[in-house]
Amino acid sequence: MKFKLTALLVLCAIGMTMAQKKIWTLEECVTYAVENNLSIQQFELDLENATIDKSDAIGAFLPDLNGALNGQSNTGLSFDPTNNQPVNTTQITSSGSITSSALLFDGLRNVHRLNRAKLNAVANKYRLDDLVNDIRLNVAISYLSILSSKEAAKVAKALYAVTEQDLIRTRELVESGVVAKGDLLEIEATAATREQQIINADNDVLINRISLAQLLQITDYENFDISEVDFEVPAAEILKNSPKAIFDKALSYWYETKFFETSVELAEKDLALAKGAAYPSLSAFFNYNTRYSDQFLDPITGQVIPFKDQLWINDGIAFGAQINIPVFNGWSTRNNIKRSQINVKKAELDLEQNKLDLETNINQAYVDVVNSSKAYDAALKTREARILALDYSKERFDVGIMNSFDYSQAQARLDNAEAEVIRTKYDYVFRIKVLEFYFGLPIVID
Repeated sequence: MKFKLTALLVLCAIGMTMAQKKIWTLEECVTYAVENNLSIQQFELDLENATIDKSDAIGAFLPDLNGALNGQSNTGLSFDPTNNQPVNTTQITSSGSITSSALLFDGLRNVHRLNRAKLNAVANKYRLDDLVNDIRLNVAISYLSILSSKEAAKVAKALYAVTEQDLIRTRELVESGVVAKGDLLEIEATAATREQQIINADNDVLINRISLAQLLQITDYENFDISEVDFEVPAAEILKNSPKAIFDKALSYWYETKFFETSVELAEKDLALAKGAAYPSLSAFFNYNTRYSDQFLDPITGQVIPFKDQLWINDGIAFGAQINIPVFNGWSTRNNIKRSQINVKKAELDLEQNKLDLETNINQAYVDVVNSSKAYDAALKTREARILALDYSKERFDVGIMNSFDYSQAQARLDNAEAEVIRTKYDYVFRIKVLEFYFGLPIVID
């Protein structure tokens, strides 16, 4: 009984531990998102289909092989399949055949189909990798949003703690007659405002947590949270590379661009397939067949020749070749060639547009990093100035030289400065990560 009670307590403890909030790192979020995203799973199935298409294209080079068996009973007038003579009786017959055919030449379309299937598999892999990259970036952005909102919540609570101290001190000043009671009301209003800011900040944290959980397709929002990373703003080492260098590096691996490059090659293979339809096709065939009839008699004994003997006596072989020459098909082949030529040009234009978009995005990302760095530096300087200004205002307020309204305004300006530091900090980090992402560096937050 004691053992059972102990085991029950252990199980309960394990269950409570499992029910505790799961803390996720960025790496865990990215891994989970990639492994469980429905779009990725769909693209993986498309990649499997492309692999099967490749197998089909290889199989087109091989001859086919088919067998057939037939058995029947006829009553009345019919023809004996062994000698093709009419008989008027009940007879049992059977036949069998093996046929093989091979396509010898079809304008090299079978070769182009195989090459196209290989390219299609590569294109699907690029498309899948591009989706994985997008998901990684989106998860990182959402992760940073939670960190930003959490830091804002911490600042709001710290400012409220300061206001509480001011509230206590102001009550003492009012009781001693140094300041008017109206100043106390002003500080109480400031405290109430900061309480509302805490509520709003906590709500932002919750909303951003839910957004990331939805991105990961996790429905247990209450037990989902991320690890709090207190990191320093990274140095923008990426700016040591010019936008042109970053663009050239991106072209060497950027999966979306690789996908468009492969699409051009696919369009060219489709054009080769369309042109191949204008050539004659040559095929060969081979057929072995045999038959049996219960009316096939031995001319000497007059008995029905046994089944297995008839198979060798009545067998035959046929083989040959066939050539098909396209002469006129209502301009179908010609029009298909023209459509394929247009599709090649469209694919080439899509590739060039993608490169232009990529270069534009990289240039914009580079400028964003530079500007966000300046904005962050300016926000830091502004905060330092606001802190000094608030300290000066506090000294004046404590001795009754400044009224509570002006003092509250100084506090509000510091609140705004603190909020701007947080906003510009995470905007700067995000811009750096985006530019590093274009350069092929992994997204890491530590």
